[in-house]
Amino acid sequence: MTDRDPAAPPAPEATDPSAGLGAGEHRVRVAHGAGGVATVTIDRPERMNALDKPSWPALARAFRTLDADEDVRCVVLTGAGKAFSPGADVSEFEGERGDPDQAAAYGRLMEETYAAIAECRHPVLARIAGPCTGAGMVLALTCDWRIAGQSARFGAPVARLGLAMPYPEFAALHAAVGRARALEIVFEARIFDAAEAEAKGLVNRVVPDRNLDAAIAEAAERVAAGAPRVHRWHKAFARRLGTGAPLTAEEVRESYASFGTEDYREGFRAFLEKRPPVFRGR
Repeated sequence: MTDRDPAAPPAPEATDPSAGLGAGEHRVRVAHGAGGVATVTIDRPERMNALDKPSWPALARAFRTLDADEDVRCVVLTGAGKAFSPGADVSEFEGERGDPDQAAAYGRLMEETYAAIAECRHPVLARIAGPCTGAGMVLALTCDWRIAGQSARFGAPVARLGLAMPYPEFAALHAAVGRARALEIVFEARIFDAAEAEAKGLVNRVVPDRNLDAAIAEAAERVAAGAPRVHRWHKAFARRLGTGAPLTAEEVRESYASFGTEDYREGFRAFLEKRPPVFRGR
């Protein structure tokens, strides 16, 4: 369990969408669709959606704003055009990541973005088309689950650039596929297809490219139809179990809190009455 009730609204200071707007905002688009489904699009198609320095905090701000939005039920992260993202924009490495100190400072921007996605209370689904490599693959792994088109491509060719994948990024890869496969991916620095990514555990599902948007819409719709507080609890449970520490008796007791909610009462009544439930997040 976390210190903050995952089903409770965030602190008020996190709810101001205008706070800290900067140069990267045009690189990230947020659209709100029907049923509480929001789509966050990395919007640099001219660079295959590679993220430059201003893009990272812009993406983090988008997710923090959505985290505070009580009307959101599911978030889809995608890239504009024919790519998800190859990760950080290598063209700025010499000026922005020219030595270990610069790289660490840049890395903190990336870490804050990964954290904003991972800590978003709402379920986050990655829609993956085209290249999804390097830090772009880490972005996808930071989401709760991933659906890819069959032409998507994956990999972490950092060894070809003479750089190591830092702990915060390597940890996401290691957690997703385990030690042996994580080391295979970084050692070989090979780009591989979506079918292999699914076999390795990097994605949950691969669909024909022509069906990708429909598969994403259907998955998001199914999530949005569920009780939002329950989704938030499940995300918190998954994170807590990921620590590997034994659960306390109090944590186990707290995991039954959903039985005291209005949505629980609505859910079982709807089941008995053979009608779709209407969840209000209470």
